[in-house]
Amino acid sequence: MSRAQLTRTGILRMALGGGADPLLPAEGGGGRRAPFLLRALRIAVVVCLYWFTSIAMVFLNKYLLDSPSLRLDAPLFVTFFQCALTAALCLGLSLGAACGPPCAGLPTLRLDPKVSRSVLPLSAVFIGMVTSNNLCLKHVGVAFYNVGRSLTTVFNVLLSYLLLKQTTSLYALLACGVIIGGFWLGVDQEGAEGTLSWTGIFFGILASLCVSLNAIYTKKVLPVVDGSIWRLTFYNNVNACVLFFPLMVLLGEFRTLYHFDKLGSPSFWGMMTLGGVFGFAIGYVTGLQIKFTSPLTHNVSGTAKACAQTVLAVIYFEETKSFLWWTSNLMVLGGSFAYTWVKGLEMRKVQEDPNVKSSERNETGV
Repeated sequence: MSRAQLTRTGILRMALGGGADPLLPAEGGGGRRAPFLLRALRIAVVVCLYWFTSIAMVFLNKYLLDSPSLRLDAPLFVTFFQCALTAALCLGLSLGAACGPPCAGLPTLRLDPKVSRSVLPLSAVFIGMVTSNNLCLKHVGVAFYNVGRSLTTVFNVLLSYLLLKQTTSLYALLACGVIIGGFWLGVDQEGAEGTLSWTGIFFGILASLCVSLNAIYTKKVLPVVDGSIWRLTFYNNVNACVLFFPLMVLLGEFRTLYHFDKLGSPSFWGMMTLGGVFGFAIGYVTGLQIKFTSPLTHNVSGTAKACAQTVLAVIYFEETKSFLWWTSNLMVLGGSFAYTWVKGLEMRKVQEDPNVKSSERNETGV
């Protein structure tokens, strides 16, 4: 689920800049590296943990948003609850900092209205991001979800040029072209199979745009919270909870909840809580994966995870897909992998050649 993007962006920023996350264990100091087998095992465990958390979060949200057995038509309430749980977990971890490891390095959290107002523009984009992500998942199948919101990379390139005046290399643009081709082929094949939801496509495109905008605004707002991603996550989710209330009133979701027959069911609240915990945890395991591998490897792992998620969804929901449908997925995944690889090579070139022009230094993306 998409709410973890704030944490993911912040941790990626720290990873690229050499900063440390107070929740992540420090790797062995003193210059001595762990034995190869131990390092390989640790990396394998971290990657598996990231895959499990990310895939489980998507399937759980699909159940909460569009399960025939649940029949709950309140996507904003589901998102609101997960934001509230994230804010509560941030506050709980901050209070637990006095107890020592592993939370000893976390900053103390208190709600400052002035800071909250400064974070508000980002919170508006954040609400658009998490809401459109969930609405896309509600209206499209899990198997198509990756294709439906695959234009984030394209919007990264577009907004980099429009807002930051940063150009992109030809090879990266070609990779974006493959992603766009895969997206439209996927839309065509969903239509041919009679499962196309234009509502889901609209929210998928909107989610991709909001993810890109969220990354830009996160960089601008981070200094307001002294560069602390945990403080920013707390303020952002508190603001989101406040802003969600009038939206839920306008869309009649409180009335929907009043007539919801499972509102008092422990199993329903258990699934809601589990979904929120997974949504919060994805930021932590993303940071672990970056720490023990690299940002480039993390992006490659994310692409491979999306492929596995698609295959699992087709098997779990017993769907039959055409050759061209699978081709569209491979184009999106291949284009995403190629873009990540090209950007990785460009980053290495910049690091090795200090004389590279400043216009060519946009190698971390937006």
